[in-house]
Amino acid sequence: MENFIEQLTDEQKIELERQFAIYSNGVQEIVPAHELKQKIAKSIVTNQPLKVKLGLDPSAPDVHLGHTVVLNKLKQFQENGHVVQLLIGDFTGKIGDPTGKSVARKQLTDEEVKHNAKTYFEQFGKVLDMEKVELHYNSKWLSPLNFEDIINLAASITVARLLERNDFSERLATGKPISLHEFFYPLMQGYDSVALESDIELGGNDQHFNVLMGRHLQEHFGKEKQVVILLPLLEGLDGVEKMSKSKGNYIGVDEAPNDMYGKTMSIQDEMMAKYFDLVTDLSLEEKNEIKVNIGNGTLHPRDAKMLLGRTIVRMYHGEEAAQQAENHFKTVFQKGVIPEDIPEVTWSGENSISIIDLLVQLDLQKSKGEARKMIQNGGVKLNGEKVEDIHLEVEITDDMIVQVGKRKFVKIKK
Repeated sequence: MENFIEQLTDEQKIELERQFAIYSNGVQEIVPAHELKQKIAKSIVTNQPLKVKLGLDPSAPDVHLGHTVVLNKLKQFQENGHVVQLLIGDFTGKIGDPTGKSVARKQLTDEEVKHNAKTYFEQFGKVLDMEKVELHYNSKWLSPLNFEDIINLAASITVARLLERNDFSERLATGKPISLHEFFYPLMQGYDSVALESDIELGGNDQHFNVLMGRHLQEHFGKEKQVVILLPLLEGLDGVEKMSKSKGNYIGVDEAPNDMYGKTMSIQDEMMAKYFDLVTDLSLEEKNEIKVNIGNGTLHPRDAKMLLGRTIVRMYHGEEAAQQAENHFKTVFQKGVIPEDIPEVTWSGENSISIIDLLVQLDLQKSKGEARKMIQNGGVKLNGEKVEDIHLEVEITDDMIVQVGKRKFVKIKK
């Protein structure tokens, strides 16, 4: 690549360093960092935007804050005038990414792919300016490939290289089957970068092998190699496991403001700096100032967490909703006051019912086992009084308030 950094004026060099600092903040790895600087410099010199790719296998349409880590990084590029290439794997989605899987993924139908893609668009619009996003479907260039094209593509990589992937090597070592079509997934994802002539590709750090395939194939086809930016996976509210709906440790981008704020307040203190870096739209200067102030004790962790909650709610629901959510939290959780806007349920059951059955019937707990455990942990109240007896028989009265945990309330109407 031509050395564009040498062609920059002093003012342009400042702009290069400004952009590089923003793009490198909070990332796991840049492969390679010096090429990213060259690409930014080239963009400045030629006044041409960079093409920044994110590939999506639309198999899980419910977006939570963990998914927004990469979206927020894309937004930073977008705000600096670069072009976001959102690639919907409508072709590869029928195969399924084998990354981290011990068995082959279920193949998606055309209808499932289209439904999931539509859901992604709607939810991604909460972070990105979708009117400025280039939307691509990889069936456009993968479907027309003939068998000779596919053989030539396969010839660009060795089986030994493919078996470097942990999921493949582990399945081979344990005698679990690997279907031949799964080997083609990283090849197809890499070919997407060839077709789009992407300058940069973003991905989670679990996508290391797949996104580097784009560099390999671009070089194979005589194109300028993309830079890969790998982002860390975001731990959920427990501070241990990756954020996941299946683990229940998530904050969804479609959640109500009060729930979003309340969940944020349960984030582990040591995770706050990471959340500020990865899921907020604050400037790099603001993020750094917050981290410094937490470190020197001038910003109390509770106040920092409230700022985090306010910021997250503001991003998805607006400033007014963020302030209302904070006021709600202060009223309900800090002062112990029962909120005014409690959902009401008309009771048509027996006048006397066990506390465990009541919690399940009100959909406050999914099972009797969960209800029993919640009572034993002191998380259930009737009219503000803690329930300590798992065998309690409850006499249903009008306007009875049932509370589970800190955020679930139901008022019973007879």
